[in-house]
Amino acid sequence: MWIVYALGAALFAGLTAILSKCGIRNTDSSLATALRTIIVLLFSWLMVFIVGSQASIPEIGSNTLLFLVLSGLSTGASWLCYFKALQLGNVNKVTPIDKSSTILTIILAFVFLGENMTVVKAVAILAIGTGTYLMIERKETNKTDPQSNLWLAYAIGSAVFASLTAILGKVGIEGVESNLGTAIRTMVVLIMAWIVVVVTKKQNTLKLIDRKSWVYLVLSGFATGGSWLCYYRALKDGPASVVVPIDKLSILVTIAFSYLFLKEKLTFKATMGLVLISTGTLALLL
Repeated sequence: MWIVYALGAALFAGLTAILSKCGIRNTDSSLATALRTIIVLLFSWLMVFIVGSQASIPEIGSNTLLFLVLSGLSTGASWLCYFKALQLGNVNKVTPIDKSSTILTIILAFVFLGENMTVVKAVAILAIGTGTYLMIERKETNKTDPQSNLWLAYAIGSAVFASLTAILGKVGIEGVESNLGTAIRTMVVLIMAWIVVVVTKKQNTLKLIDRKSWVYLVLSGFATGGSWLCYYRALKDGPASVVVPIDKLSILVTIAFSYLFLKEKLTFKATMGLVLISTGTLALLL
């Protein structure tokens, strides 16, 4: 059953990237992240009360709570980097880098969680790494604009923090119901996001958000909420080294929608990269 949840997480995550890209076109990325997190938080706690796991809050151990908080901080950092990268770069370039967190997650799961490192996983890592390189390589570099490659740094930061989120989340949810764990982590993300907004004084731009952007931000929040709930439910029952790769298949959804709605096209080299990433990801399911 955890595989079904993992596939659901991939679908919703793919939709999140497109909806978020549309929502942050005329909105500061940090403010957009903070606003979206409100929706995710409401969605998360709604699920907590639906399943009745709020009664187990007093039973959460200090060690579990610590890892949930650390996971939330990693998630917040990943989100802030990811949506800043989306604002600066193309979806079909940012997403492959973000999804390359699979590589680091597998390595960390092997080192800290004791999950096996097989030949298949090693080959998959090579395929995903090569595919990511092919998808982000550009023929030309804008040397006159020092900010032109800034999206790349944010995308890499997103991938690093996403991998830490998976490992910390896996440890943190072992002693708590998955929906409740997601809700607690989301609270941490919300606090972190709004601290960034206030420090950078971006809250003053709230009144500048147009109606269309609000719609996309709200929808992306619901998509994120659905992805999270599916993802951490799958992570609770399944191995991190398999759940995470399935979730990363959301790149196929994202690339498809970026072509249909954002008119972002892939070169032949980038297409070969996408094939390698997908093949490597699917190989991890063996």
